[in-house]
Amino acid sequence: MSKIEKKAAAESLKNQDSCLNVPMLEFKEVCFSYNETANVRNLNVKIERGDFTAIIGSNGAGKSTFSKLCNGLLQPSQGDVFVIGKNTRCNKVSALAKHIGFLFQNPDRQICCNSVEEEIAFSLKNNGFSKEEIKQKVEATIKEFGFDAKTEPFNMSRGQRQRLCLACLIALNPEILILDEPTTGLDYRECMEVMNRIRKLNENGTTVIMVCHDMEIVLDFAKSVIVMNRGEILAQGKTREILSDTQLLAKARLLQPQIAATCSLLGETFKGIFTVDEMIAKLKSVKEGA
Repeated sequence: MSKIEKKAAAESLKNQDSCLNVPMLEFKEVCFSYNETANVRNLNVKIERGDFTAIIGSNGAGKSTFSKLCNGLLQPSQGDVFVIGKNTRCNKVSALAKHIGFLFQNPDRQICCNSVEEEIAFSLKNNGFSKEEIKQKVEATIKEFGFDAKTEPFNMSRGQRQRLCLACLIALNPEILILDEPTTGLDYRECMEVMNRIRKLNENGTTVIMVCHDMEIVLDFAKSVIVMNRGEILAQGKTREILSDTQLLAKARLLQPQIAATCSLLGETFKGIFTVDEMIAKLKSVKEGA
């Protein structure tokens, strides 16, 4: 290896190390307004590498606006958004797409090709993969998801179209994945398949940011939660801590997951219970101690 090559390799390693110390996503005093009644204000957030963060709040809280600010689809009217240290003001959405994938609530807003294999290949072409890489990734993705390569996407069910959009993102292996209500319109089986695949991505290192209205999904999958209300962030913390704070949830016009809400009615003894298994174990311990 020549001196120039050694220097380039050392610089590359240095850049990789520096990226590891930078938040995957950072908002600094971010404001944005569509009009006088729809806006977000003074958002300050840091999301670190490997997090699985849920954004929760009632309708109009600013959740979808937050998600679109994450990758430059919207630009702040004030403040700055940084994606792995890159200011979204100074980088095109296409450049940020190499780092960050976005799954829309409605899959029909993302599908644009006439077959499953073309749809998967399209996203790879747009991100600069070689023909050989595209061929290998398309074949592997189709096999993993059990798709028929020649199926026309709009002949698929809504749940299948959502799986296709997710498959396209998984093929890209993004560093950050933004999900805007990923389980809307899915039945329980489809919901669990989508969310378990997302969990696997997160376990393999992808940072996940998920806008979600389903508190059971938030409880089961998110490691941390950001609570929004009327365009502002009320709190950020670990999932169970946030979902245990009934006063905070009431302020954000949200309800606890069903088991937690039921247990909170049973008094202090059952505080902090979130699952059926935990409730059964607590009932047994109370019975044995009686």
